[in-house]
Amino acid sequence: MVSAMLAGLAIYYMQEYAYYAPVEPASAAAEIRLTALTGAIEVLPTEGFQGIDADSSPLRFRACFTTPISLAMLTETFTEYPAADPLIAPRQFPCFDAARIGADLATGTAVAFLSETNIHPGVDRVVAVYPDGQAFAWQQLNESAEK
Repeated sequence: MVSAMLAGLAIYYMQEYAYYAPVEPASAAAEIRLTALTGAIEVLPTEGFQGIDADSSPLRFRACFTTPISLAMLTETFTEYPAADPLIAPRQFPCFDAARIGADLATGTAVAFLSETNIHPGVDRVVAVYPDGQAFAWQQLNESAEK
């Protein structure tokens, strides 16, 4: 019984804390880019960046930030991402609420954009932006990984 409990605690710790590390706001990993309608990749200005990532999986990247660029300008300039499906973040990163972001994308309250396709093989980075400039980024499998 004790060994099962210890194993359960170890698994929980590894899923929630062990592999994640903060992404420093001034680092290259914190640079958020979007794919323009022309196909060019452009840097998105951000403020108040908070991020986490892990070397153990390309799907562990999450970020919360704001952008001064209006949602209208973004939709006219950058490629939307209709298949956006935010992945749950660990509890230690409370600014990223995947359920709320997903619901807001479904209702049109937020709009998802392609940051970069194949940022890792089979993985796209996606950015969801709200009308007030609040934004969130994550990485998810793309159709090439699902084949």
